[in-house]
Amino acid sequence: MTKRMMMLLALFLLASTMMFAQAPATGAAANPNAHWVPVASAISMAIASGLCGLAQGKAVAGAAEAMARNPGASAVIRFALLLGLVLIESLALYTLVVNFVIIFR
Repeated sequence: MTKRMMMLLALFLLASTMMFAQAPATGAAANPNAHWVPVASAISMAIASGLCGLAQGKAVAGAAEAMARNPGASAVIRFALLLGLVLIESLALYTLVVNFVIIFR
């Protein structure tokens, strides 16, 4: 692994241990920063949608190039493209569902 990947892994491990530092309180005054939840939700949806859009563009470009190089395999390439696009789009939908669960709990 590269040094950058090791640093990223260490950062994720450090952040995951900090997640359990304090038990959540209950009640109306429990979370004074609750007004930031919709903002964070919108930012996470924007990031997920943007990255899914980039991935879909790359997949379509690769499939178009593959079909141009080998027209005889276009049916198989088209099936793989559609399956990949469905899976990529499902990531954005999962993010949307998680955002709704977090906002409306």
